[in-house]
Amino acid sequence: MDRLLALVFACLVAVPAWGSELSLDPAKLKLKSANVLVIDASADTPIYSKAADEVTPIASVTKLMTAMVVLDGGQPLDEELTVSLDDFDFLKGSGSRLRMGTVLTRREMLQLALMSSENRAASALARYYPGGRPAFVEAMNAKAQLLGMSRTHYADSTGLSPDNVSTANDLAKLVRAASDYALIREFSTTPSHYVELQPTGKLLGFNNSNGLVKSHDWDIQLQKTGYIREAGKCLVMMATIASRPMVIVLLDSLGQYTRIADAQRVKHWLETGEELPVRAAKAAQRGVRNAVAAVKGKRVKGSFEPRLARSGKSGGA
Repeated sequence: MDRLLALVFACLVAVPAWGSELSLDPAKLKLKSANVLVIDASADTPIYSKAADEVTPIASVTKLMTAMVVLDGGQPLDEELTVSLDDFDFLKGSGSRLRMGTVLTRREMLQLALMSSENRAASALARYYPGGRPAFVEAMNAKAQLLGMSRTHYADSTGLSPDNVSTANDLAKLVRAASDYALIREFSTTPSHYVELQPTGKLLGFNNSNGLVKSHDWDIQLQKTGYIREAGKCLVMMATIASRPMVIVLLDSLGQYTRIADAQRVKHWLETGEELPVRAAKAAQRGVRNAVAAVKGKRVKGSFEPRLARSGKSGGA
């Protein structure tokens, strides 16, 4: 009996920090993001909240809804779509290596939109939807209402428009819904991918806009980044932390790498109940910067050029 009691006691002591409300002090989680929500997805329990009901632009986090509408539409994923002048970004002036006339399948357009936040791909997906862009945006807003995202509004499929707005609470619902789609989970977490451009046959390589998917310290099931000036740096994820699925929403982060550092702070806090030391947070930021610098500008056989998230005028990452 004594051994049984000792075993039960040991199991209780082994509960992770986030498993006890008493051990998680919100004051120890100091984040630079303006709007934050952390949810234990298995119990649907909010763990941390900061201005989670404030309506704000969401940039390319929009593309999670874009992907759901595409997949719900049931159009053939192997159908070829052509990039046209209508897919160019004349609002923010963001760049793209998908030139006019580029032909890719709907599947590849979807993967580039989710993985690399490729705006022309997201635009083409909406343009080829039955009824065109107006019908696509209508379907996006209808889906949002169906999911209970009552404070969300979509104006386009890319997220370049600042009229795409939501709240951290609504985006947590979006992440949960998107995680039910196997292709969204796969495409959004693929570290890198080659596509063969038609009609030239040229190979182009694209990298994930979220460097954390390449980290052995993270187990990410779904993610999406976003950036336009009005929205700041954004990041939403579903990740396993301390053996539990957690939804993390970080909106309007200051600085190019702050959203990554905030994600590291959340992870450390959930695992230990303690604040991430400043030195460790800076090390995490350096790690992301070094990973970006390691591939920036490189080419393989004259045809492979990793696409990197940009700041400044470029939007969508």
